[in-house]
Amino acid sequence: MLAASLPADPPPGRRFHQPLSAGAEPVGSGRTRFRIWAPDHGRVQLLIEGRDPIDMLALGEGWHEATVECGAGTRYRYGMGEDLVVPDPVSRFQPEDVHGPSEVIDPEAFLWRHGDWRGRPWREAVILEVHAGLWEGFAGVTRRLAEIAARGFTAIELMPVNDFPGARNWGYDGVLPYAPDHAYGSPEELKTLIDTAHGLGLMVFLDVVYNHFGPDGNYIHGYAGGFFRTDIETPWGEAIDFRRPEVRRHFTENALYWLNEYRFDGLRFDAVHAIPDADWLDETAARIRSETEPGRHVHLVLEHDGNAARHLAPGLYDAQWNDDMHHVMHVLLTGETDGYYADYAEAPADRLARALAEGFVYQGDPSPYRGGERRGEPSGHLPPTAFVNFLQNHDQIGNRAFGERLTSLAPVAAVAAATALILLAPAIPLMFMGEDWGSTRPFLFFTDHHDELAPLVREGRRREFARFERFADDQARARIPDPNAALTFETSRTEADEAAREPGRARAALVAGLIALRQREIVPRLEGAVSEGAAAIGPKAVRAAWRLGDGAVLTLFCNLDGSPVPLDGKPEGRWLFVPPEAIEALETGALAPMTTAAVLREPEP
Repeated sequence: MLAASLPADPPPGRRFHQPLSAGAEPVGSGRTRFRIWAPDHGRVQLLIEGRDPIDMLALGEGWHEATVECGAGTRYRYGMGEDLVVPDPVSRFQPEDVHGPSEVIDPEAFLWRHGDWRGRPWREAVILEVHAGLWEGFAGVTRRLAEIAARGFTAIELMPVNDFPGARNWGYDGVLPYAPDHAYGSPEELKTLIDTAHGLGLMVFLDVVYNHFGPDGNYIHGYAGGFFRTDIETPWGEAIDFRRPEVRRHFTENALYWLNEYRFDGLRFDAVHAIPDADWLDETAARIRSETEPGRHVHLVLEHDGNAARHLAPGLYDAQWNDDMHHVMHVLLTGETDGYYADYAEAPADRLARALAEGFVYQGDPSPYRGGERRGEPSGHLPPTAFVNFLQNHDQIGNRAFGERLTSLAPVAAVAAATALILLAPAIPLMFMGEDWGSTRPFLFFTDHHDELAPLVREGRRREFARFERFADDQARARIPDPNAALTFETSRTEADEAAREPGRARAALVAGLIALRQREIVPRLEGAVSEGAAAIGPKAVRAAWRLGDGAVLTLFCNLDGSPVPLDGKPEGRWLFVPPEAIEALETGALAPMTTAAVLREPEP
């Protein structure tokens, strides 16, 4: 495993605080202002541990406020009616989990060593997606940062860290969006992770979930029913009502909070197609652009199943996760065509060529999987860096019944060729933790719900797969791991020593070499890059080219088939990357099986 040492610490110096319109805000002189929106209750009490209840002042329009002599470390709840006691929906920390009291946090107590960090340009991003819980929380991730930087990654993306019920969760059952989960560590430990990363030249992105709340620990229904819509259902229940200004503010301020108080370098917005009021997305992007420090590189990325290219306009979002690219690569590598992979079963090499040249495969085209419904918007006008490409991520592994990685589904050589394509194409590459050394451990869907909810989640999970032929009977579905079992979580851990053994060492060296090549030869030329077109050159092979910002032309050849593919003439330029075992075939005018090769033609003088 490659290693790197931490740089010498600069003198401490800066403190950061994002003022919030709700929650517990320190106001100086040992006093804290508490404010909550509870329009369904005319009387709200502040319940501070060890003190008598304090009646909060009703401000009108559902707001309640109290300013009290207390400081950091104070634990509190809100009381409403006879028996409703709730944590703060804008809690900065929940030391006793989602049902316990909230804790007052002093945002300026943390002294940032690298407070002058301004981030890195988006074109430099090579992202490693990380689940903090599987690496022993924030402190465990911090211990691995030097190794991640040494492999050449320039950013990590944390899966959601906000408070969820129990000690473990795959990330998308959060209910308190402002509170880092206590199972991962304290706010100070999360800030230490980010500060340490910045000292190593690493950006840190956060995956945020604004389209739903988890099934346990969301008390908002009890005091602000208008937070939700009753006329629209999402896969997770009633839709959040983004028509209301209080709701918009709740989530927009959350985005600003993570960026300004925690100094995250960017956010990935989960499943925004489930947010019915899409104008909120652009409104929030505009506020972020105007309310983060001038000169900081702050990057905003969407996940949108509808391929909505309109949000990628200048000044809004930098990029979108390109599920189309993943899906067509998965079909080519594994041969699987069930579920949504059916949309990529026909002429997959042609579809891969379109993804490389234009970003989205579906740009308003009818989707067979969706019964002919048209999906997507034109994307060919966008720069290549408007797309985040990947072979694996938390969704595409964790949503499988047994959480298999590509290392268990496709030939090793084919996965290596596909990895080279992802890392050398101009789109922004992302890898999932352990993928960089070819981990074979699964990443399963895991939870830690209470006794009543646990069996419902287990059976609901198994019903999801009933439509697949191989899970048609009860006995087959019963083999799907129980999300609530501790073993399901433990099985998903990636072990660092995998990278120190063969074949992990060889895969780690390949990935590190490809990233270094990308940063040296491709990244400096990405500004202004445009597609020069792409085409299928075999049943599982493509050729794609881009004119880079300095006029050079990058051409990639990728063959995922088991047979060689003839090339039409000798490519012009300098070979940037050719696997040693493919050199002989290239000399005879063919692309070897399961090979990616790259050629760079320098600009005309």
